[in-house]
Order: sequence, then structure tokens, then C-alpha cells
Amino acid sequence: MPEGPAYVIIGASLAGAKAAETLREDGSGGTIVLLGTETERPYERPPLSKGYLLGKADKASLYVHEEHWYAGHQVDLRLGVTAVGIDRRARRVELDTGEAVGYDRLLITTGAHPRVPQLPGGDLDGVHYLRTTAASEALAPSPGEETRVVIAGGGWIGLEVAAAARDKGCAVTVLEPEPTPLHRQVGPELGQRFADLHRAHGVGFRFGDSARELRGQEGRVTTVVTSEGAELPADVVVVAIGAAPNVALAEAAGLEVAAPETGGGVLVDAALRTSDPDIFAAGDVASVDHPLLGRRVRVEHWANALHGGPAAARSMLGQPVSYDRVPYFFSDQYDLGMETSGLPEPGHYDQVVYRGDPATLEFIAFWLSGGAVVAGMNVNVWDVTGDIQALIRAGYAGTPVDTARLADPGVPLAEVLG
Repeated sequence: MPEGPAYVIIGASLAGAKAAETLREDGSGGTIVLLGTETERPYERPPLSKGYLLGKADKASLYVHEEHWYAGHQVDLRLGVTAVGIDRRARRVELDTGEAVGYDRLLITTGAHPRVPQLPGGDLDGVHYLRTTAASEALAPSPGEETRVVIAGGGWIGLEVAAAARDKGCAVTVLEPEPTPLHRQVGPELGQRFADLHRAHGVGFRFGDSARELRGQEGRVTTVVTSEGAELPADVVVVAIGAAPNVALAEAAGLEVAAPETGGGVLVDAALRTSDPDIFAAGDVASVDHPLLGRRVRVEHWANALHGGPAAARSMLGQPVSYDRVPYFFSDQYDLGMETSGLPEPGHYDQVVYRGDPATLEFIAFWLSGGAVVAGMNVNVWDVTGDIQALIRAGYAGTPVDTARLADPGVPLAEVLG
């Protein structure tokens, strides 16, 4: 067995797998145990609502590492087991198998789970919650033009599923209680742009409405009854109303967690350390005291797991860590590809500036607060993420921009600040 400290990672996720990789590559000679409730080895989730759902990406492309990587790097990957308790005094993780695993340093990467509304009929066949490979595989076979799909939730997952369903020729209706899709993620201005995009591809929206009841025949969903009383025929229902962090294990162990109304999550500092100095958290489950943004945030996007896991691993190894990455997200819908940097949530900006014409679906949008850039989205414009993130860092440092130069495609982004 490797000599050195014992590292245990709860959550065989992207964050957990990348943390294990970093622990080994950055010189850890100790044991590394990676625990996963799912029976699949660690995989990336974005394709579940994109290429994998459409059948354009094979399953092998989802996995973080090749099957033999873990054994080859002396990472003890244990799948199909669930951590049921953390004994902080004894420094051990208790498993549902009755076993216990000792640790010197512990990392929690338990991720999040789909929010499941208490709807009558929610257990009918044909109702899907997209979070795992199995859920994506169950949804993928939906046939074409005769299939009626109702999606509860107009966030990123809901819109990506809508695009995939329209690609297959399905009839699609999206229920969204806010006035636009993506309202909480990017605000009404860009939310309206995405509404226009999907309407142009035949998606119907019901804003200010939500699912109240699901009805079926012979155990399969046939109808969605909305809060406004509409009865929508449905062969497939996808519930995509957000995710909640898996904090129960951490909370039971006495670790500090954020209140659900503030986004939830295990509280960590800029080094991704919890209220216990020997326990760390990263990925969807972590509520980070973000040094750049100057506030606590919990980010569910792929890039946060990709980079947060390694950052936590370096912190576990005793290296100095200040996790100040600019949040990043990407999406592909129809012929639109985009990347978003920063968190353009309503209440954190007061102006939107466009570089290029949004109607052409080739533009950059910037969110400003007090004249400084706090977020940016490049739509079908590539190789500009670095420049956008530099503007965001300058913005949080208190440097305002000339909005005329910002909007002028003739001024290179790298020269906007002069």
C-alpha cells in the first residue's frame, strides 16, 4: 500500500475524479479512496442534455478517465457504495456496507440532486429527471413528430432538452413561472433572446405557469395540468426546475452549511476548507467564499467541478489555494453555441451592453454594474473568453469601461480598457 496520509473523497464525480488525479500527480504518496453511489465510474454530465441525449456522443466519451486509470494510479475506486456517516472524532467515513474508511484528509464532492416537486402523478412512466446517464438513456429513445414533450422549467437543462427534442421532431412546450427562460441565470434581457431562439424553432412557452398535476392512463403520463388550469397533452414530461446540493451527510456531521434560501451548500473558505480544517468540499455541493466576487456563491456548472476538485486537492496537500476562478458555463442549442463568464444574475448588474447585433446570433453581451463589467456571454463568437474574463477581473477590481469602446467591434477586446 502507498505510504503517507489517507485521503478519502466522497463523491465519484467529475470534481472527485479530478481531485484524485491531482492528489496523485502533485506528489501524494498516501492512499486515495474514491467513493461513488452510482455504479458508473466518474463521468461528465453536460453531454447528458446535449450530445449524448442526441446520440451524437458515445458513452465512452463521457468518462473522466479510462477504466484502468484508477487501479493504475493506485486510486481505490469503490462504486455502488454510499457514505452514510462521517465520524469526525475518529476520522472515518461509515459506509452502507457496514464498513468504515479512515482518513487524514476528507473531500466532499457529493454534488446535487434534481429538485422533485410534490406533484400528483409524479411517479408515472414517461416522467424524467435528467441527472444521470441512466436518465439520459431513458429519455433518448423518444420518437419523433408524434411525441408531445412538456418541460417543466426554462433553465439551461430545460432549454437544452427542448432543443434536443425539436431536433428529433417532437412537439415541445416549456412551462416557466418567470417572465422569460433563464430569468434567474442571465436576467430578462438575454432570457428574451433565448425565448426568441426557441420560438423560431417551434417551441411553445407558457410563462408565469407551472405544472400542478400529472395525469395518466395505465401507469403512463398523458396530461400535464398547469397552475393556470390548462391541460397539456404529454407523452413525455421532463422536470428541470433546478438542483439542490447534497448536504445531508455534511450537515449530520456537524459541518456548517448555507441556508437553502441562500442557495444551500457546504460552507467553505477560499481554500475550499470547511468548518473542520481536515475536511474540504468542491463542485456543486460547495458554497465558496469567493475572493474575486466578494460574496459567497455555489456554482453548479461543469467548469467549477473541473477546476474545483483539483484546487481542493492542492489545498488538502497543504499548498496555498485561493479559489478565485471566474465562473464559466457553455451551452449548445440548435445552431447557437455560447460561453458565459461570470454570474449575470438579476440584482448584480444594472446595464447590458451588446457588441454586435443579437438578432444575427453572433454577438457578445456584457453585464455591467456601476460601469464595470461583471459578466459576459459570447454567442457564436470564439476565442474571446480570456479577454472577457480579464474585463471581469478588472471590473471587480473597480475599473469601469467606456461602453462605446466595449460595444465597438472595431476595438479589440484586449484594448477596451486602453
